Amino acid sequence: MAGESKSRGRTGEADTASFGPRRERSLRVTRSVSIPRSEIELRFSRSSGPGGQHAQKTETRAEAIFDVERSAGLTDAQKRRVIARTGPLLRAVAQDERSQWRNRELATERLVDALRDALKVERKRRPTRPTAAAKRRRLEQKRQRSETKRLRRPPAEG
Repeated sequence: MAGESKSRGRTGEADTASFGPRRERSLRVTRSVSIPRSEIELRFSRSSGPGGQHAQKTETRAEAIFDVERSAGLTDAQKRRVIARTGPLLRAVAQDERSQWRNRELATERLVDALRDALKVERKRRPTRPTAAAKRRRLEQKRQRSETKRLRRPPAEG
């Protein structure tokens, strides 16, 4: 089809990189994980708060929704980890700016940040023991502190 590059999906976002060179087809979440932009559903609505006629007539509030279970960019283990921490849907909202485009970018960034946090694997703590030298230093400091405090006491009568 001739006009296929400018067609719009159900979210209102262009299917191809017609927004300029900065527009990428996938979003890098971590070094090893990236998700296609097509997996993020964008919804727009009127923003709350002040703004006069502009805010009442334009849909600048952006909501980015990512369905973890249907994602092709995540492995099964990653999906389980994200669902356990955040649930099956990740949602981020932005209505900070007057521009729909900027709010879209903010919502997408927030969604990627939330996904990055949910994917983080907490490393198990390996207990360590203080070295012999560290024990000696600690005890020596305690002795010095004790001596300092002993010298501050009033002399014993008797």
